[in-house]
Amino acid sequence: MVYVLATALILLNALWLFLVVLGLPGTWLMVVSTLLLAWWQLDGGAAGGPMFSGVVLIVIVALALAGELLELFAGAAGSKQAGGSRRGAVGALIGALIGGIVGTIVIPIVVVGSLVGTCGGAAIGAWALELQSGREMRPSLKAGLGAGVGRLAGTVAKLILGIGIWLIVAVAAFWP
Repeated sequence: MVYVLATALILLNALWLFLVVLGLPGTWLMVVSTLLLAWWQLDGGAAGGPMFSGVVLIVIVALALAGELLELFAGAAGSKQAGGSRRGAVGALIGALIGGIVGTIVIPIVVVGSLVGTCGGAAIGAWALELQSGREMRPSLKAGLGAGVGRLAGTVAKLILGIGIWLIVAVAAFWP
């Protein structure tokens, strides 16, 4: 029964991992699924003892938190790295959120719409607020491009951390 549960969790977490690419909170869904199974086992739902140690659970929560923070602030950091102001960094954050929603609706191609939307939204948001603050076109565009590239890097970093979460859970589930 333990191997059936472990296999089901690994498959479910693979689905959740795919959602990270879409800009959705897949890492948190992996954490919640794993925590629910661990809690169910502690509550007497499965024989053979707990599948996950407390250390494993803490590590995956920390990795999910790190992934969210990296993804959230990467666009702002990219804008700042490219010479943008604090206002451009705020524009990158807001633009990425709005762009992710709009991109998913306007470009209904799995992965593409969300990724283009968040990266493009970060770029447009940083560029627009840099222009609005009185900066010239060229430095504003540079800050916007930095925000878009930063957001892409943040998404890739979150995906890498998500793969790490998936691997840690897979190993811990089959080799406690």
